[in-house]
Amino acid sequence: MAKRETKAQQAERVNRILAAMDKEYGTEYRCYLNHETPWQLLIAVIMSAQCTDARVNIVTADLFQKYDTLEKFAAADLKELEQDIHSIGFYHMKAKNIIACCKALVEQYGGEVPRTIEELTGLAGVGRKTANVIRGNIYNEPSIVVDTHVKRISRKLGLTKEEDPEKIEYALMKVLPKDHWILWNIHVITLGRTICTARSPKCSQCFLRQDCPSAEV
Repeated sequence: MAKRETKAQQAERVNRILAAMDKEYGTEYRCYLNHETPWQLLIAVIMSAQCTDARVNIVTADLFQKYDTLEKFAAADLKELEQDIHSIGFYHMKAKNIIACCKALVEQYGGEVPRTIEELTGLAGVGRKTANVIRGNIYNEPSIVVDTHVKRISRKLGLTKEEDPEKIEYALMKVLPKDHWILWNIHVITLGRTICTARSPKCSQCFLRQDCPSAEV
């Protein structure tokens, strides 16, 4: 593949990549964090920072039974909540943020999870990544979630050279069609966990190898 490509060539390559991902993984929206309500998803995403979704799901299975309302989280004892979530790492700050976030949801938003980036990122423990997970999964608002998989694989595919997650988000918004903003994260997570792994990517097995500048084949 040529090192330099025109915008038109890049657009064609992006379309091939998206079509291949749609064919391989489907186009159904799915969330890897177990939840039944918007506020449960918000808490789960706060907990998932630098922790696997699988571990968070193990913890929330009991956590959401013990604290079965938003008000119970808002009124939780900090030390007790820390013990409840200690296995996920950074539990002191996460417990503090969860309580503060839930208090704000109860007191400022009537128990509803807000939908704008500005309102969401105003909540304790909520950055752009978390806000975009909520906007995409709860409100179906076109949004790009930049996690470690998206950062690494988007760069490998030559869709951005940026390092900062927010700059990567804006760069991807320019090259990906809006109807694939949410799907991009879903598809790339699957690709990153199975084929394009961080330590030993299976380039020879990858269905995107013909359109990946970084493929080692």
